[in-house]
Order: sequence, then C-alpha cells, then structure tokens
Amino acid sequence: MKRLLLVLGVVAGVAAAVWGAVLVLAATAGPAPARQRLAVAPPVVRDSVIIDGGGQVVEKLAPDCAASRHPAFCRRVHDELTAIDPRLLTRGGLVVATTLDPRAQQAAQRAVEARVRPGDGPVAVEAMVAPGSGEIRALAASRGDGAHALSQGSTAMAYTLAAALSGGFRHDDGFPGSLSYQAAGPGSFTDCKGQAVGDPTHTVTDSVGGSGGAFTTLRSGARATLNTFFMRLEERIGLCATVRTAVRLGLTGPSGLPLREYQAFTLGANEVDTVTVAGTYATLAAHGLRCAPRAVKEVRDGSGKVLHALAPGCEQALDPAVADAVTGLLRTGGLGRDAAGLASRIPDYRTAWYAGYTPDLAAAVSLGFPDESEPRTFPDGSQRRPPTAGPDRPTLTGLTVGGRRYDTVDGATVPGPIWRASMAEALRGAPKSRFPEPDEARFGGCRLACPK
Repeated sequence: MKRLLLVLGVVAGVAAAVWGAVLVLAATAGPAPARQRLAVAPPVVRDSVIIDGGGQVVEKLAPDCAASRHPAFCRRVHDELTAIDPRLLTRGGLVVATTLDPRAQQAAQRAVEARVRPGDGPVAVEAMVAPGSGEIRALAASRGDGAHALSQGSTAMAYTLAAALSGGFRHDDGFPGSLSYQAAGPGSFTDCKGQAVGDPTHTVTDSVGGSGGAFTTLRSGARATLNTFFMRLEERIGLCATVRTAVRLGLTGPSGLPLREYQAFTLGANEVDTVTVAGTYATLAAHGLRCAPRAVKEVRDGSGKVLHALAPGCEQALDPAVADAVTGLLRTGGLGRDAAGLASRIPDYRTAWYAGYTPDLAAAVSLGFPDESEPRTFPDGSQRRPPTAGPDRPTLTGLTVGGRRYDTVDGATVPGPIWRASMAEALRGAPKSRFPEPDEARFGGCRLACPK
C-alpha cells in the first residue's frame, strides 16, 4: 500500500512538473498566431443568431418575434426556417445568414413610421426586393409583423398590361372612353377552367375623373389607372391570359393559395401580401426574370459548417422585351433616377397601395385594416378590438393617419410618399442605372385596336 502511494505521488509530481513546463513554455513562447488560436479553440455559439447581408449580427433568433428589432423581417425568417425544418427555431448554436440590408431596412422603417403611427387603425407595410435575385432587402411595418393580406387594387393592372403586350397589343392601342363599364353577359369573362364568370349586374366606374368619350390607349390608361379601360382590356385579351401572366410574374394568394379568377381581377380584387407584390414588380425590373422572394440565404452551425444553403430560385417568366415595354408604360418621376410604378385607386377605399421599381430595387407599400382577432393594446395603454375581416372592414375614409386627417386615402396619398422617401434613402449614393428603351418597332404605335 505504501509502495502504491509512493508511485502515485511520483506520477503526480511528474505530471505537475510537465504541466509547469508547459506553462513556462507558453509564457515564454508568446501568443499563438490568430489562425492557430482559431484552429485550436473555435468559438462556441450558444444562441442562434441572425446576421444581415453584410455578415453583421442583427439579433438572437428568438422563439417568437415579439421582442425583435424588425418584427416583420423576423416573421419572414421564421416562416422560411419553418418550411426548411421547424426544429431550426429551437436548436441552439446556429447562424442564420439573411438578405437584410440594414440601410434599406432603416429607410423603409423610417418612411413608414413618419407617416403611419402604431396606434393608427390601418397598418402600413413595406417590402423591398432585389430584382434578379429575389433577396428581401427590407420588410417593415407600422405595427406588428405585417403578416397579412389585403386587396391589391390597381397595382394589379401591371399584369394586364403585360398580358396585352404579350398578346400583340402596342402602346397606342386602346378603346373609346366611357364613364362606366358593365359586362354584356356571363360569357364576357371566362376563367382558366372555361367557366363563364362575367357579372352583368355589376357596374364599374372610375374612382377619379374618367376619360369620357376620349379614346384611351394603354399609355394613357396606365397613366390614369382607369378602371373602365382596364376592364375592357381584360375582356379583350381574356381573363385567363391575365391570370396566367400574373402567376408567371410571381403573384399568388396568401400562403401560396391559388388566385381567385374574378371578373375584377385586373382591379386587384385578390387579397395578396406585400412581399409577393414587390416580387412581381421585381420581375418586371429584371426584364422578366422571376426570382422567388427570400430572406434566408443559408444556415450554419457554430463551427461554420453549412447545414442548409438556399440558392436563388429564378426562371425567365416573361419575354424581356415585353417586360421592358411594360416598364415604358409605368415610368414615373420624383425619385431623381429611372423609376416605374403604379398607385392604387379602389372605389370603396378598403386598401391603398403603391408598387414600383428602379433597375436595382423594387418595393411595394400596402395600407389597410388587417384581420386581427385579438384585442390590440394602443400606446396609451387602452385595449380595443380591431376591425373584422372582409367586407366589414372599415374603409380608409374620414380617418386620421400619422397625425393627419384625411377625407380619403388612396395609393398616392400615403403609400406613394412612403415609397418615394424610402427608395430615395435606400438608393442614395448608388449608381443611377437606366431602364432600356422599349422596342418601338414592336410596341410603338397601334396595331390591334387603333382609333377610328
């Protein structure tokens, strides 16, 4: 027993001596180069984190987005991670690389907050999407996570223009103007299943003014967003052709549900979310190249190993010349660089939109009353139950938004200024890219519906 204790003591003494020698060597040899230190002792990430497009940490990946700095973008990241693997939301030690552009996000959030307050009844949401990649650069909301759908309004007219130009129409084709429109019968509009869906009992009028008896072209009809003109145009080219063009550009219903093929499809009767609309306009900006909007680029573990890599999902959805011809009809000023866009006008003022793009960035802004089933807490601490969904939602009439009283709110009133302010800030200092000119030999003048 004494011999065993002696041996153990010797071993312990040797170990202590060796360890002491190691300490002396470490002290005299100086610190190891950074590369060696990382190789020997890689950092351990305990919490999953979200990083932006530049690799900077944005925040921890929390189980929910209530405390997020960017609740709307956080919700999108959650949705995409859930689609990959729901366990990613609760697994620790992950690095979620996203497409977030801090400058664009700040620009969108500031523009929204400057014009719509959290306690206002309607909610404003802005989504910015990069043409040619589908990367969601910014997603901001005046309240909550902005994950709701609203009737799109006349920003859907861009899809009808694309369908018409694909079908042989030119910029100066058109129809005699009128103050109202009624379908001649159910067969005036046929959905993609061959069913007659025309409604001769419904009368469509123009929200502001109208063309009267003047001949209206694709060019002038788009500039004035005339409901009566676009109903005639959709009837002429076909409801199904319009729906299929919208789908090719990337339009879907909420959560990817199929679009409803209403007679008033061209007037934006479908409820859609803001990211989807921004994505369709990004398709036009990218000369018809559709890229599915995405917020997550890849998921890595703490050691840097890539667990999930998400490449852009892109395909040529529209003839580039047609996309550029649509852009020629939607060109607008006020941004100090090439830009195109449409402001919505909805007769019942249930929602308001502005959607547009430059060659390098597309964005959509929506404003309306979301369908919220739980009481909402306002800044003064009071709780009120929000408006109900569907036709019972309040209208954007006779209300105060951002501290300002409005008789009516449409796309040009609040969403348009948000869009211009945010885009100007997001693109400040960036090169002023130009749109290609439309092919005049193919799209100039008139061909199928000329004035008589």
